[in-house]
Amino acid sequence: MNRLILSARLVERGTTRYTPAGLPALDLSLEHQSDVVEDRQPRKVALTLRAVAIGEITRVVAGLPLGQPAKYAGFLSDARQGRGVIFHVTAVDAGSDVPTASV
Repeated sequence: MNRLILSARLVERGTTRYTPAGLPALDLSLEHQSDVVEDRQPRKVALTLRAVAIGEITRVVAGLPLGQPAKYAGFLSDARQGRGVIFHVTAVDAGSDVPTASV
């Protein structure tokens, strides 16, 4: 199964573009920071992830202010021309109970 749920902040949002099929698309950058335990050792994790929202979800993402913490759900795929991984956002929960970390 290819499913990712990530608590992150929206740090960059491109302008709406359209896929060859005519669907709206938004390129995004998401920042995540947390404390985790790996092999019984505490570890700080920080990452910036390239993401894209395609279709109806673009309206939700377009309405989020930059810096807004939210839970993003979706799946991972190869980026075009093999340039890393991209997170395809299919759902967003920007509710008040979203855990936040200082960025």
